[in-house]
Parts: sequence; structure tokens; C-alpha cells
Amino acid sequence: QVQLVESGGGLVQPGGSLRLSCAASGNIFSTDIMGWYRQAPGKERELVANITPGGTTNYGDSVKGRFTISRDNAKNTEYLQMNSLKPEDTAVYLCNYKNIWWNVNYWGKGTLVTVSS
Repeated sequence: QVQLVESGGGLVQPGGSLRLSCAASGNIFSTDIMGWYRQAPGKERELVANITPGGTTNYGDSVKGRFTISRDNAKNTEYLQMNSLKPEDTAVYLCNYKNIWWNVNYWGKGTLVTVSS
């Protein structure tokens, strides 16, 4: 019922920056939460950040102070500004959309971020 399309991934040097975007379409509700998760080979999926329609944010401990999540409700789009990137940030970044009422999660296909010199 909800489609999510990520963009903005790529190769960046350590210390560099990238901005990811995720556009949502379908049965969109203004109360739903959007966020970003990431998963690297051999590791479990982990929360990067999420954001409520009102702009309240939550960050994973590993990215606090370096990443910033934002949201444009009119465009049904969320963004992830990633600064001071480290090799440990290398992962597939997945856009997440959560319908609160039904407790259902939707996922994008992911965009690969590679941090390497």
C-alpha cells in the first residue's frame, strides 16, 4: 500500500558527506512515522534515525551528532544528511515507513552508501 524510493547513495571518502532522500507514495497518512535503518553484511539491521510528522527525532547512538533527519510532509519525503562519515557507516540504507494504527512497517529497496578512501 506504500511505496518507498530511496536516492542519494554512493561512494564517499571518510569525513565526507552525503544526503539521502526517500519519497513515499500510496496510502499515506499524516500521523505515520518515517525513518532510516541500515544493514551491513554480517550485521543486524539497526536504527539510524526516525522522525514524527511534528518533527520529533530519534537517533541511533552510533550516528548522534553526525547525522540529521528531516521531513517534508507536503512532499511525503524524508531526508538524511550524513556528515563526518566513517568507514563503519558503510551499509545499505533502507527507508522505513510505519503505519502506527496497524503497526505495519514498509521498506524501500535500499541505497548503498560506501565510505572508503
